[in-house]
Amino acid sequence: MSVRTQSSEEPAEAVHRAGFACFVGRPNAGKSTLTNALVGQKVAITSNRPQTTRHTVRGIVHREEAQLILVDTPGLHKPRTLLGERLNDVVRTTWAEVDVIGFCLPANEKLGPGDRFIAKELAGIRKTPKVAIVTKTDLVDGKTLAEQLIAIDRLGEELGITWAEIVPVSATANKQVDLLADLLTPLLPEGPALYPEGDLTDEPEQVMVAELIREAALEGVRDELPHSIAVVVEEMLPREDRPADKPLLDIHANVFIERPSQKGIIIGPKGKRLKDVGIKSRKQIEALLGTPVFLDLHVKVAKDWQRDPKQLRRLGF
Repeated sequence: MSVRTQSSEEPAEAVHRAGFACFVGRPNAGKSTLTNALVGQKVAITSNRPQTTRHTVRGIVHREEAQLILVDTPGLHKPRTLLGERLNDVVRTTWAEVDVIGFCLPANEKLGPGDRFIAKELAGIRKTPKVAIVTKTDLVDGKTLAEQLIAIDRLGEELGITWAEIVPVSATANKQVDLLADLLTPLLPEGPALYPEGDLTDEPEQVMVAELIREAALEGVRDELPHSIAVVVEEMLPREDRPADKPLLDIHANVFIERPSQKGIIIGPKGKRLKDVGIKSRKQIEALLGTPVFLDLHVKVAKDWQRDPKQLRRLGF
């Protein structure tokens, strides 16, 4: 088993590579946080609740010798709803199309049935190189980390997966994140950059704005709510009659939940919670778009939308 840690070897050749990598792992394995750390800016929403990523968010890592395009898929899990099934289909389609797969396994949790479920699926994808990424290493001591590395090596042997690399990282402490990019690069095909320098994601701005609002709405709500929230940005328009040096962007967005009883949770007593969601997400949106924003939020009920194909379509799934 070769576990990679930082070394000072100089690469021999100067070939440009460009390609797609995707991070997989069960929900809350640290995939979005890792994407953000590699890109160096917030492109994927992160939350301590599982199942927060619903769109394939691409983060683009520009390096002198390579361009690495990260596809962040939803966590693969045993589906209980139509939404769950659709999310799993998105994952499998993505796996078949990327150049390298990074399997994220948190250092602070023993390998469980969810990891095994994904590893079995990965074993069936023969051609694509697979890198095992041990995330959240800042949360454990050396002994626990060593045990996790051995367990991952064994899991590969048992299922017939040859790991191209096994890399321990901590995205929050920025440990070995650059090394991970160094190790993913040689696994990409040779070729010119696929995106212009400076692009960090190809996600439409409206989708990213909706995700930032959803991230703020998820914070601090009760456990039954994370899956029930969807956000749709209805329109984003520059305010007319504003002087050029004082622009204002009007954003109208709807926060959808599944049942009328959930409305009060999101709005909060005297509307305080919704106001906080607005303030928090507005700051993030202004940072993302680089312009002052007026954010108009409304909470609406879309009854049982996770199980209704028509509603899923309307909400963009």
